[in-house]
Amino acid sequence: MRRRSPTNVSSELMEKGGGKNQHNRLCLLASLSAFFWILLLYFHFVVLAGSTVDKSVKLDPTPLNPESKTPAFVADNRLPDNPLKSSPSGSTSETIPSNATPSSTETTPSKTTSTSSQKIEKFPFTRALRTVENKSDPCGGRYIYVHDLPSRFNEDMLKECRSLSLWTNMCKFTTNAGMGPPLENVEGVFSNTGWYATNQFAVDVIFSNRMKQYECLTNDSSVAAAIFVPFYAGFDIARYLWGHNVSRRDAASLDLVDWLMKRPEWGIMQGRDHFLVAGRITWDFRRLTDEESDWGNKLLFLPAAKNMSMLVVESSPWNANDFGIPYPTYFHPAKDADVFTWQDRMRKLERRWLFSFAGAPRPDNPKSIRGQIIDQCKKSKVGKLLECDFGESKCHSPSSIMQMFQSSLFCLQPQGDSYTRRSAFDSMLAGCIPVFFHPGSAYTQYTWHLPKNYTTYSVFIPEDDIRKRNVSIEERLGQISPEQVKIMRDNVINLIPSLIYADPRSKLETLKDAFDVAAQAVIDKVTRLRKNMIEGRTEYDNFVEENSWKYALLDEGQREVGGHEWDPFFSKPKDGNADSGGSSAEAAKNSWKNERRGQS
Repeated sequence: MRRRSPTNVSSELMEKGGGKNQHNRLCLLASLSAFFWILLLYFHFVVLAGSTVDKSVKLDPTPLNPESKTPAFVADNRLPDNPLKSSPSGSTSETIPSNATPSSTETTPSKTTSTSSQKIEKFPFTRALRTVENKSDPCGGRYIYVHDLPSRFNEDMLKECRSLSLWTNMCKFTTNAGMGPPLENVEGVFSNTGWYATNQFAVDVIFSNRMKQYECLTNDSSVAAAIFVPFYAGFDIARYLWGHNVSRRDAASLDLVDWLMKRPEWGIMQGRDHFLVAGRITWDFRRLTDEESDWGNKLLFLPAAKNMSMLVVESSPWNANDFGIPYPTYFHPAKDADVFTWQDRMRKLERRWLFSFAGAPRPDNPKSIRGQIIDQCKKSKVGKLLECDFGESKCHSPSSIMQMFQSSLFCLQPQGDSYTRRSAFDSMLAGCIPVFFHPGSAYTQYTWHLPKNYTTYSVFIPEDDIRKRNVSIEERLGQISPEQVKIMRDNVINLIPSLIYADPRSKLETLKDAFDVAAQAVIDKVTRLRKNMIEGRTEYDNFVEENSWKYALLDEGQREVGGHEWDPFFSKPKDGNADSGGSSAEAAKNSWKNERRGQS
């Protein structure tokens, strides 16, 4: 394009051009050249720059305004092409198309920001996400709101504690914030403080009381990263498992869901930011039919409950709305020093037994390998057995159990009546390396609390090696070098803080216990879900709920599962009911039968 000077400058040049010398002409050319470059730079930095916008997905880092209900966000122009699909829980969220934000060549910065803000404001949880941007707030992104439930959902059950079990007086086990009566250190097996006769089904009370000590509780649900429902689900079903019809077994669960759905907090994510705890195995809450003979209640099959996250001591490998947390042990330290002292003691112990097992055979279960394990223990000179059949008192003595674990290098943990056992956590507390025979006993259960690389802290011997090949456990464990044994034992001992529940009446200073790990995992889960909803994507591609156990085993960045070496361990029962049908329901029933036998 030809440069044009102002009209008056051009005419003056024509009138005086002939009278100027060469020097003046050079000055004029220099001036015109400078003017040209000024125009060029102005056009580049002012005009063109005006149509360029920042398209990052960061939340607006401006300080949180407590009065603001719809905070502004920076424009998001990087949404994926695929719309948001149904979540693992089965609910769907509003689709955000990838072309929701207009092109930068057609939109000014103010219009782009306005459009993006209107889009983001559709999500009522954005104020909660913004708290993490406040770097001066140590609770940013970690707030938990606790529902103030009517007492019939929790405290009233404790007042009627004698009804919580047909065979066990649960009243003594609900004392001391759920830890039970203190254990005396007569034989020197325990520490002098922090040890209690804790019932394995007491997590409902322990977790709820630990929540009261959580440092980032809030009364403002709009800033909450997660919402806790203090319903004693395990205690509720324990009252009615035997001799009650399905209506009675379901009553409290239906009442709870009805109460929650009427709360404004529920509408934020239709319950997908809610979580609750049940100190029982998942099969007690997965009744498929309304037949009176079917086991348990249907809490985890209620449409609303499918959106919530339920923390149980044993989860289902085929369902997406429950997550495994550790069984409670006997140790509930009140301060960090108690944990450090115990860990140091476990490292220094002399362990005379190569392996040990505490348990009873399962003659009614043809698939159980317990009988073969017991036989191997009896025949081995380096194996120790504590038989628990017929209510043997030593097997139900915390002191006897912990003493055996403390004197063993490896502790055998075959399946119990279901996949998992409390014994696994008692043994690791004693610094004993667990030996698992089914991946569902730990590796796919406690993915929040145990390392993904299970070889660093445990030994895996497939059940068929014992059942069909009669592999010698003594020979298999004897092949592990002393140096490797020491490394594995140190790893187990280092895991202790995250596997125990601290005294709910106090708080550890720097260590994170099982409660802390679980609470943070729930927060991380909800936060990912919220961000994915804003970005219009799902966490996984082609999610298949039946393969739920596989997703937690994926490496970071992986979005789809395929075949796995453990597939044979998790094939569905032949009747096709992977929940309360067949083997799982029988496992739950057998668990109660053996609890009864233990009290005889």
